[in-house]
Amino acid sequence: MRPTTLLACLAVLLIPLVSTAQTTFCGREGAPCEIREGTYRIALPAGPTPVGGWPAMMFFHGAGGSGARTLANTGMVDSFLDRGYAVIAPDGLPRPNSRFGPGWSFHPERPQRRDEVAFTRGLISDAAARFQINPNQIMLSGFSIGGSLVWYMACAAPDLARAYAPVGGAFWRPHPVASDCAGPVRLLHTHGWRDQTVPLEGRPLRSTSEILQGDVFHGLDLLRQVNGCTNMRADRFQTDADYWRRVWTTCAPGTALEFMLHPGGHSVPKGWARRAIDWFEALP
Repeated sequence: MRPTTLLACLAVLLIPLVSTAQTTFCGREGAPCEIREGTYRIALPAGPTPVGGWPAMMFFHGAGGSGARTLANTGMVDSFLDRGYAVIAPDGLPRPNSRFGPGWSFHPERPQRRDEVAFTRGLISDAAARFQINPNQIMLSGFSIGGSLVWYMACAAPDLARAYAPVGGAFWRPHPVASDCAGPVRLLHTHGWRDQTVPLEGRPLRSTSEILQGDVFHGLDLLRQVNGCTNMRADRFQTDADYWRRVWTTCAPGTALEFMLHPGGHSVPKGWARRAIDWFEALP
């Protein structure tokens, strides 16, 4: 066989191999994984898959973010990988006429471009089948409007994940009421004391805007009702380095509710990942 013919044959054989690798690789580089409702990326820990599959943290990015940018946050991602957790990074959808870029259909009174609960269910199912993710050991987290999405999903679909750990984002006004929520949840909320983008009290997006962020304390009160907590005040108070933690324990069996405040602004603070994992692993 002539060299040119041999090279041509090799090229034909290699094309599908390269294409398949690109469509199935969903890590820090390459094409994302695709399901019917959208796309995501995933990073897996080193080593053999544990019995039952990998536990996972799914992180919904803030406004203008992406799954690729989530995985680029190696400080957070590597903290989970080192503890044996897969990290799943979904992609939001582009928002027409928005200067902020991709985001989520989280606000119940705003136009819904996608059923985010259905998207998340489909994503979990796909990741379980393709990457041996344990669907019963998933923590849903997110930052800013990704955190807001996590609050709304915790309320609407408490069976979607084992626990919820939003950061720097909560309900928006008008706040939901307890009867809007489908059942009790396990939730750890983290927020910055100096957050001016999503203040603890919330704010209008513009001075004349009718789009109003919610009050974190109002959201916690709602979940106390949903979880059947006896006390309005927290039952346990902890000071953990730069974190102040308030924990409600006299609630319905199997529930969990905790508020973790840090001194910074609108960010995923240093040390959050370790504390979120410790909280998740200590759940009833």
